[in-house]
Amino acid sequence: MTLKEYFASTLAAARTGSAWAWESIYHDLAGPVAGYLRGAGAPDVEDLVSETFLSVAKDIHRFEGDEDSFRAWVFTIAHRRMQDAWRSRGRQVPVADGDAAQEHAERRWLGNVEHEAMTSMSMVEVHAIIDHLTQAQRDVLLLRVVGDLSVAQAAEVLDTSEGAVRALQNRALRDLRKELSDDA
Repeated sequence: MTLKEYFASTLAAARTGSAWAWESIYHDLAGPVAGYLRGAGAPDVEDLVSETFLSVAKDIHRFEGDEDSFRAWVFTIAHRRMQDAWRSRGRQVPVADGDAAQEHAERRWLGNVEHEAMTSMSMVEVHAIIDHLTQAQRDVLLLRVVGDLSVAQAAEVLDTSEGAVRALQNRALRDLRKELSDDA
């Protein structure tokens, strides 16, 4: 986050429902959270970002810690919402009929075509590079690079040790270097 010395006052204001404080928090974290979720292949990224921040709003009164801890806490919530979405998706049978299907299709396919095409292209390129990594390696790299989390924060989000995060990151980077040099 970029709030630095304003973090404590922004957090306190957010706890009282201040719109400017929530806007600051959302502005600082929504992009990296969406990038992490998108890079991890999460379904319906915008919905998951919304669910993440709804959970943050609901539980912010329970949070205690500094700015780094807050960032890790938000990414932990996002990671868990993504896992919930994957579990839920596995139990649902897709149904497409009637007005609901029409509305879903319009919502999903109408929009800024140029922006969506550019986003898709960049995500295709990212996935082409990282698809051969294990899920754990992808999660670590996305949290460290896109989420800009420290090793300790990434370990907290993934509920693992710092040593495991370092090992996964080193293996992932080694594999990426090999893959990129082979492609060259």
